[in-house]
Amino acid sequence: MKTAEKLAAGWLLTLGFMFLTLSVSAVLEKHTMLKTISIGDNEELVQDYFNRDALYLLDTTARQGIIFGVPTMLLGAWLSLALYRQGKYEEKAIQKQISDRLQSTFYQMLKENQGHITVLGFAIHSQLPAAVAREYLDEKAKEFNANFQVTEEGALSYHFDI
Repeated sequence: MKTAEKLAAGWLLTLGFMFLTLSVSAVLEKHTMLKTISIGDNEELVQDYFNRDALYLLDTTARQGIIFGVPTMLLGAWLSLALYRQGKYEEKAIQKQISDRLQSTFYQMLKENQGHITVLGFAIHSQLPAAVAREYLDEKAKEFNANFQVTEEGALSYHFDI
């Protein structure tokens, strides 16, 4: 569904741009048609001949380009903006789910291990890479004022007071 909406927004923007370009082109061509044309070197001899049918056609083309182009562009822009906002909303919802899952895993491990957590244990339970698990535990350690303990093997253990 999202792909169809993206395609529709793209087509609407493209179509609106084409209509507006057609309108601008007609206005410029009309302006060129209305310029006076001098005959020879004598600028006093100027013939004013206007092709009324062509001017009417250019006016109509310009008007229709604006009538169809502006709403089409606005609809395409509105649809694009809605898709952008929906994507941001879904991204926030996913981040909230991840955050809630990590927090739940963190509190569960604290409860099971009486406040002792290792980076490896948390990484295994939360299925995070070790670097991300360490960053998360460092944040929680600052937040809850936890103590650190380094084992002889160099493993870092966090001790939270429960």
